[in-house]
Amino acid sequence: QVQLVESGGGLVQAGGSLRLSCAASGRTSGRKVMGWFRQTPGKEREVVAVISRNGGNTYYADSVKGRFTISRDNAKNTVYLQMNSLKPEDTAVYYCATTVLNQLAVRTDDYNYWGQGTQVTVSS
Repeated sequence: QVQLVESGGGLVQAGGSLRLSCAASGRTSGRKVMGWFRQTPGKEREVVAVISRNGGNTYYADSVKGRFTISRDNAKNTVYLQMNSLKPEDTAVYYCATTVLNQLAVRTDDYNYWGQGTQVTVSS
């Protein structure tokens, strides 16, 4: 079992920044591909960013390219999502997740463990 705990969400004005963290515990032996997803009411959960096991490769959804940065500190078993130039349409519950696949997976079905989510609200 792997436990994932997100933190860092909150209320911010448009144009502002937030940094989300996802701390992993449990059976974390062996680095895993990690992803950030988000979901708004009535919509499917969508991928935001994904990072490879060693952090050398990343994937970003088109909607966040150039504004969001995913990173990881394997010594701390933590993945981060730096969100800059936030827009009201970024408002969502943000989840981190891990997959056993050794690739930059973008489908929710590819991920095995999920955190409880953290709310990000961007006011206009």
